Amino acid sequence: MKRHKLEKLFLRVLLILNIGFLVPILFRKPPIKDWLLVYLFNALTNVIIDHFLSSHHIVTYPVRFFKKTTKIHVLFDLLLYPTFTVFYNQMTAKDKPFAIFYKLLSLIIPLFLIECWAEKKTGLIRWKKGWNWYHTLIGIMFKSLATRLFIGIVRRISQNQV
Repeated sequence: MKRHKLEKLFLRVLLILNIGFLVPILFRKPPIKDWLLVYLFNALTNVIIDHFLSSHHIVTYPVRFFKKTTKIHVLFDLLLYPTFTVFYNQMTAKDKPFAIFYKLLSLIIPLFLIECWAEKKTGLIRWKKGWNWYHTLIGIMFKSLATRLFIGIVRRISQNQV
């Protein structure tokens, strides 16, 4: 099988696994409103950031879904990373700052290593214009912490209104 077809197959398997297994499991745990808010906030900000990066040719995705309609990586931006973020926020819902950061590192390092592998060994992603591995690592870390901070603020406001 050609390399391009294997990469498309890999993306399809990720899509099926995410929709079939992860999403239903993640949204069964209360409070579902918080998790939907985390998911939507993360997906929206992912699209904005990725649109900027891909429009300026800093990061490109040679193999992706909806290649003719968008430059962003729809699967990662709208499904994989938001699902990861919901899982992370569920794990850290009642944690102190040190535990929040420690758990984030334990979750993003495998995600980051997969992205580095994909950049080096596949045609799924290309970093350009000085983009390096540490930009990705810091970006994912900052974005995950910002989403965690966002839902923490929303929870606090919600508690004060009751």
